Parts: sequence; C-alpha cells; structure tokens
Amino acid sequence: MFKELIELAKANKGRVFGGVVGFIIAILVLTIGFFKTLFIVLCTSLGIFLGNDYNRKVRLRELIDKIFDSTNRN
Repeated sequence: MFKELIELAKANKGRVFGGVVGFIIAILVLTIGFFKTLFIVLCTSLGIFLGNDYNRKVRLRELIDKIFDSTNRN
C-alpha cells in the first residue's frame, strides 16, 4: 500500500507539493497569526526570486537597469 502511495505522489508532484505548502501555511496562520505568516511568505518569496536571479547569473543591478532603462520607453 505504501508503494502505491509513493507512485501516486510521483505521478502528481504538483498537487502533492501544493497540498504540503498549503498545509504548512495553514498551520502557521493558526499558530502565529496571519500577518506573521504573510511576512514569512513574502520574505521566502523574495529569497527565492533573488536566488533564482543569482543562479541565472543576472545581478540585481542589471535587473534594475533593465527595468528603468529609458530606451525601452515608448
């Protein structure tokens, strides 16, 4: 039975991941409150975003220059 459960989880990785994340967020909201949980989620999201840019060798300064470059405006 455990082997079948593992196969089912492998076939539905996105659903399993979403369910686990949702469960963790629900526990955090119930134990430490909504705004503290929101702060943790925002900080984690920012860390993932910056880490992803670092992995792609894009520096924060280059990203800022790209966003505010005056030649890209209409």
